[in-house]
Amino acid sequence: MVNLMPDRKFRDDPLPRTWPGTGPTPDRPDGTDESDAERRRRRARFLRDLAEARALRDRVQPRRAKTARLRHAMRMRTFRW
Repeated sequence: MVNLMPDRKFRDDPLPRTWPGTGPTPDRPDGTDESDAERRRRRARFLRDLAEARALRDRVQPRRAKTARLRHAMRMRTFRW
């Protein structure tokens, strides 16, 4: 495989790579699992941020938000239970 972009790492890279955030977290060097309460707290914060971002997008792009609402309503009407 020819590496046309030398600054990019491809599969022929001899060093194994890990995804960021999959290894032990910096505050837990021993790699112990986080508690369910912490995970739920982070998930709740993420969902709040996501809802806030959607609300902001709806305010900034009202026409797109309206068409998305209408499209969703049409999908719900035509969905077979």
